[in-house]
Amino acid sequence: MAHITSIGAGLFSDMAVATPAVDLDNDALEGLDTAAEFAALFASEIESDGGVLAAGAFVRIKNVREFPAVGTPANIVNVPNYGSKTSYQIQGQADAPSMELTLNYIPQEWAKEAGNILGNMVGDSIARVWRFSLLNTEPTGTGATKYASLPAGLGTIPNSEFYFVGKLEAIVYNPQLTDANQATLTLSLQSPLFGAYTVAAV
Repeated sequence: MAHITSIGAGLFSDMAVATPAVDLDNDALEGLDTAAEFAALFASEIESDGGVLAAGAFVRIKNVREFPAVGTPANIVNVPNYGSKTSYQIQGQADAPSMELTLNYIPQEWAKEAGNILGNMVGDSIARVWRFSLLNTEPTGTGATKYASLPAGLGTIPNSEFYFVGKLEAIVYNPQLTDANQATLTLSLQSPLFGAYTVAAV
């Protein structure tokens, strides 16, 4: 497929993190700047609890209730102009925002214990490659490649992909008495946002 070409709700949007066998060092992370290089990191989905780290492996953040705005907002600075009724506006240095995802919280998926990938990422200060996929429909692929950045995965439906390097900084739990228990994940961005890319069909 290609980019989404019609108005719609991103009901099946997805956030995932690359989980290679060995974490990428700073030089490798800084060298990533093309769609193909990022897509290669998202070739086969593994489970957070008990999954095996490998080249091309990734873990999806499941049960997301609410995604944040994606992108880097403009930093507009108002500059007074003597003798004028209005000030000038100039572009300042834009700051990459942190991202907060609200989840329906399932403790087993985020336990900080041996063998749990996502649980052990929280607060470990390791920068990783993340992918946000804007999806209006569910991919029609199957198995470990259903949400992969491959023609047989995301390429089966219209899709738009955004990649960034970030750290999983914190998780805050929000127990609910009348609704599903929730948690808020905080990601810090360590790179510009790359995209929008798309995964094409065969």
